[in-house]
Amino acid sequence: MPDTLGAWHLILSGDPAFYAIVRLSLLVSLSAVAAASLVAFPLGAVLALTRFPGRTAVIVILNGFMGLPPVVVGLAVYLLLSRSGPLGSLGILFTPQAMIIAQALLVMPIIAALARQTIEDLWHEYREELTAMNVGPAGRVATLLWDCRISLVTALLAGFGRAAAEVGTVMIVGGNIDGFTRTMTTAIALETSKGDLALALGLGAILVALILVVNALAWGLRAWSERRVTG
Repeated sequence: MPDTLGAWHLILSGDPAFYAIVRLSLLVSLSAVAAASLVAFPLGAVLALTRFPGRTAVIVILNGFMGLPPVVVGLAVYLLLSRSGPLGSLGILFTPQAMIIAQALLVMPIIAALARQTIEDLWHEYREELTAMNVGPAGRVATLLWDCRISLVTALLAGFGRAAAEVGTVMIVGGNIDGFTRTMTTAIALETSKGDLALALGLGAILVALILVVNALAWGLRAWSERRVTG
């Protein structure tokens, strides 16, 4: 009970250190999703609209990467950004930038796979119309992306949910440095091991609330889109 009361005190009192962790977590996850979408949407569109040798293998690999172990992604990024790695000269290991890169790589397959399926389904519906209108490849991509924008937002929310709940990747490349790279998930792991359950419970409550809000938004957007189509 004292730990629960302490958690509520941290949440309601606006504790600066507490909400600095929350802000950094949101910044890292939102930035990672935005960066991943810049690659995921075009990749998904290309896979949906083109046919080439090995396409099926690429799709299978992409779908498989949706379940990438976070610690493996973190290790790969660590090796790239370490001093002896090919990108070590950037000097961004154990910084929020490294955490954004790692999370972007983690969620990119999720967004790309969902986008590919959504665009491909829509392409089957619009193929004859766009072909008859002699719309070029770029125009097709733009038209389909715009028409399925609600479903693509759902893909982004799914990516954000994965990124926000992730701990292994950011722990490896961020180092869980207090006041600099400590996120909600890494702080929960650390504070639980230290016995500071009030902080862990408070951050856990915020994290669960965020995930519930994200899933509610995804459900609401899809329901609104279906009502608009049927209505």
